[in-house]
Amino acid sequence: ADKCLDAAGNSSANGTRLQIWTCAGTANQKWTAPSGGGTTPPGPGAMAVAPYLYNGWGSPPSPTTVMNATGVKWFTLAFVLSNGYCNPQWDGSRPLTGGVDQQTVNTVRSAGGDVIPSFGGWSGNKLESSCSSAGELAAAYQKVINAYGLKAIDIDIEAAAYDSPAVQQRTVDALKTVRANNPGIKVYVTFGTGQNGPDSSLIGRAAASGLTVDSWTIMPFNFGGAGQNMGQLTVRAAEGLKTAVKNAYGYSDDQAYRHTGISSMNGITDNGETVTVADFRTILGYAQQRHLARLTFWSVNRDRPCTGGGADSCSGVSQQPWDFTRVIAQYTG
Repeated sequence: ADKCLDAAGNSSANGTRLQIWTCAGTANQKWTAPSGGGTTPPGPGAMAVAPYLYNGWGSPPSPTTVMNATGVKWFTLAFVLSNGYCNPQWDGSRPLTGGVDQQTVNTVRSAGGDVIPSFGGWSGNKLESSCSSAGELAAAYQKVINAYGLKAIDIDIEAAAYDSPAVQQRTVDALKTVRANNPGIKVYVTFGTGQNGPDSSLIGRAAASGLTVDSWTIMPFNFGGAGQNMGQLTVRAAEGLKTAVKNAYGYSDDQAYRHTGISSMNGITDNGETVTVADFRTILGYAQQRHLARLTFWSVNRDRPCTGGGADSCSGVSQQPWDFTRVIAQYTG
């Protein structure tokens, strides 16, 4: 008969004598994993994959065409800016509701998807800069949240807005208010990076102020990668981001990865770097391995082939329409 090694009594203290018993399959001869501590954190959900779609240029594609061809369900809609008076409008000029952007939202939702408005971007009049206080900025964010019943927002803070400590703090304080007033809403913060990781001033400021976000998302391009392997450079930069998030919040490695995101740029970038479909596969593999909070890119407008350099409506590299979106649509967290 099979034999089992067991203690004569109920003690498992060091030094307890063990005896060989005939295995009876009874409860005292079975090992059960201890409860607690081993629960896998919930995944980031389908909203983790939401490529940027911009109605402001680049011959915007039909979102349902992209959804049907790729399986992607969410889009990050660019960009909510200020009309000059701390009042949110699409691109700072198109109406917040009732225009082409609301039509896009309705179309995506009718097809079973949803959207994440992105506030900011590289250019334009930023709410983060034009609103004079954290309270006003939080109210501007809230106006958009209420208009669309949002589940997530993206704050794309770049250029002069990022470089200003006052704007950084205003944004952090406004997001704390948004968090308090909208339980369960996902908050993403997107910003630039170097090849070894990003500047950590905003992350540190947020942590010191008691703000947690669901994903700190870097944009690993336009950072001197021309002629280099952009998939590998992206992984290197993301590792730097993970370290910055870990150090600021005292997270474990796994926790830090689960608050880390990547927003790449497909094809030929503004600085002549080339991000291929193969690079996106490298990035996808890394994201899957590390369970990142977010995987997106700029932009679905450009996810079409064309010759020559990249443009606002095509990638400039060899591809089939929506190839880049198809890759990230495979991400499951």
